[in-house]
Amino acid sequence: MKLLVIEDNQAMQTTLQRSFERRGFQVSTCDDGERALSRWRASLPDVVLLDLSMPGRDGLDVLSEARAEGLNTPVIIITARGTLGDRILGLNIGADDYLPKPFDLDELEARVRALVRRRGSAAAPEEQRLAAPAFCGLRADPESGAVYLQGQVLDLAPREAALLRALLAKPGQAVAKERLFDLVFADASEALPDAIEVVAYRLRKKLAASGSSAKLATLRGLGYLLQADDSHG
Repeated sequence: MKLLVIEDNQAMQTTLQRSFERRGFQVSTCDDGERALSRWRASLPDVVLLDLSMPGRDGLDVLSEARAEGLNTPVIIITARGTLGDRILGLNIGADDYLPKPFDLDELEARVRALVRRRGSAAAPEEQRLAAPAFCGLRADPESGAVYLQGQVLDLAPREAALLRALLAKPGQAVAKERLFDLVFADASEALPDAIEVVAYRLRKKLAASGSSAKLATLRGLGYLLQADDSHG
């Protein structure tokens, strides 16, 4: 875990660096507000500990510019300026946490680790979305359920999208009609098994009209599969 300490008090900086290094962190330091942003960009930390009162540039200015640049690293403000106004201002500018001096090092470490865990949990859905497998330019978003072709949302009815998502999970492999029916009509107990054929027919037409090189093929006795159309454009 990488930590950037932006703190001009040398005694405090040294204490934090040694303490966190003993706890297994990689620690970078900066003691000047003017150099803080360049150090931030260069070190790519997991968490920033930011003092407010520094030579050259105030910590709130550093934080404001960092957020404006798109630097979204979690930030804990550590400062002797512990008034309610300073806390509110820091949090509104983009700080994730605020710990007034003096503080307990064990508490600070707990807050650092909590921020890293929280960021990891928030990032997971986005990472999963970006990692969703694509086939012939088609990609399903596991969060929204939408299906994209070359980055554009396909205009599909909900059951058509459900069928396409199921086939995209195993492109080039046949999926049994019974399995697809269970997925597509999970919320419709009155639907008949042959209803999946109607959905497949409509999806096949929409795929052909979309310009995608993927086509929906029927395998008698096996089900449906999504395959690349070698004759496409």
